[in-house]
Amino acid sequence: MTLARFVSAGEALTDLIQVEPGVWHSKAGGAGWNVARVVARLGLPAAFAGGISQDDFGEDLYQKSEAGGLDLRYLQRHPKAPLLAMVPETNPPRYFFVGNDSADLSFDPHLLPEGWWDAVATLHFGGISLTRDPLKTTLVKLAEQARELGKFISFDPNYRITMTAAYRPTFQRMVELSNLIKVSDEDLLGLLPECSEEEALNQIRAWNAEAWIMLTQGAKGAILMTPEGEIFEPAFKITVADTVGAGDASIGALNFSLMTHKDWGIEGHLRYALAAAAVNCTKAGAYAPTRAEIEALLEQ
Repeated sequence: MTLARFVSAGEALTDLIQVEPGVWHSKAGGAGWNVARVVARLGLPAAFAGGISQDDFGEDLYQKSEAGGLDLRYLQRHPKAPLLAMVPETNPPRYFFVGNDSADLSFDPHLLPEGWWDAVATLHFGGISLTRDPLKTTLVKLAEQARELGKFISFDPNYRITMTAAYRPTFQRMVELSNLIKVSDEDLLGLLPECSEEEALNQIRAWNAEAWIMLTQGAKGAILMTPEGEIFEPAFKITVADTVGAGDASIGALNFSLMTHKDWGIEGHLRYALAAAAVNCTKAGAYAPTRAEIEALLEQ
């Protein structure tokens, strides 16, 4: 079986969402896991590299990873507690994380399948995994090794409340290592609160002048910035179910586009990413769109 060309490393978790007082629904998730599923659904050999528990929550993630077409050889199961995101309210969102010694922290790159470095072209990082030691240190070292080997590195910080001032050096280091950086306007506000949007982008550029940067702006659209220039594309007009997973769909589709259609140019790549995000938003929850769904929207 072919090893993965796209590997997303980080956390897979379970969202526990309170739908009415005392009633909680569980939903498999995690930013890095979602991105891997998007790329797999679009047809590239893809994997999520991370640790999950051996209990019912971990089993649900394992089954959904298999159903999503991910290469299960990269998924590690450890006899530790699950990582949980508790969501007492969704509007406005309020959440906290449970998992001080959970399975995600036991991820070991040495347990990845033999020959995986030879097969992988792109590695993706981001999410709360980069705030949680020892996993944070493991992943930064993995990104540094990938950079040394000339692999393409994608990074979506995906701002969360765990990204305090202590996260700043890790954020800067990952920006320095990356070829592609995806941030939302909300991410910039959380990650660099002392800066205006323009100042925040200038800071990222100062840390890495060569990286491509996709700035998503919600219902407005997105900007793709490269050393050669930048382009804005408006968002597609759709009926929105919700926006959960839109960012994961956009960065997953952008990576797929860059890996498979090198001749498209920045406009083609950005439109593909925005179409994937739009398809995701027509569904409830994080959704991995198909190529046919994206292409149908692009043709409208």
